[in-house]
Amino acid sequence: MTENPFVAHRSLLFTVAYEMLGSAADAEDVVQESWLRWADVDRSQVRDPRAYLVRVVTRQALNRLRALSRSREEYVGEWLPEPLLTSPDVAEDVELAESVSIAMLTVLETLGPTERAVFVLREVFDIPYGEIAEAVGKSAATVRQIARRAREHVAARRPRVQVSRSEQQAVVERFLEALRTGQLQELVEVMAPDVVLIADGGGFAAAALAPIHGVDLVAQVLARVNRVAVASLETTAVWLNGAPAGRIEIDGELATALSVVVENGRVTRVYLVRNPRKLTRLAEPAELSR
Repeated sequence: MTENPFVAHRSLLFTVAYEMLGSAADAEDVVQESWLRWADVDRSQVRDPRAYLVRVVTRQALNRLRALSRSREEYVGEWLPEPLLTSPDVAEDVELAESVSIAMLTVLETLGPTERAVFVLREVFDIPYGEIAEAVGKSAATVRQIARRAREHVAARRPRVQVSRSEQQAVVERFLEALRTGQLQELVEVMAPDVVLIADGGGFAAAALAPIHGVDLVAQVLARVNRVAVASLETTAVWLNGAPAGRIEIDGELATALSVVVENGRVTRVYLVRNPRKLTRLAEPAELSR
């Protein structure tokens, strides 16, 4: 019995929706909506189920992204993507791991909905321009122009220095230990002078409402977290969004998902997701694929 194409491609469809939306909850909704549409289709008329399903998911994700734009404008403080627990295997596909990283998803958030869809489909999933044109309702020539602009936009904002996963893991573990012990000097030494901290509390958890710049200020903020939590703070190294990262528990409860960018052996960006609504998918690894 032939496997249902939707089931066969479900992890791909979720990955497409997640990269377009930055929210696992919204991505799941889009996949479910796409399933309902697929259930009503005469499949004998579908020549390429994978392309068809990607097209359906893209359209649904675009609709959802446009609907979400106002709520994100009204979001309390900084908005960060919803982190996903991933297995180390995801990092073996370097391009996939980079595309789902918190840093990249944050950059993608600065694109318009159509630009984001075109960039994700072309640069991450290598979808032909003609198929992208059908998905976004533009001509192939227009899609090529959008893709070029989106590439330039992302290239100007994405982290440029690549490090090995082993180096990233070592820096993350050192950073988490310094955070756990509250050693201010150790925190200073593991971060770059121009480090930036971005925190997302969503109005539900304490978090800086704007980015914090500079190693001294960032170290003071992080050390203060330790002092407030006293002995109840625990840090654990995990894999989030295809990269070594951390989780912070206070009094045994998950309080923060931590992701960092490492360049030249030091942390240059710190992302703290504290909004409890975005910490619900860190128990089981997400299935991501291209």
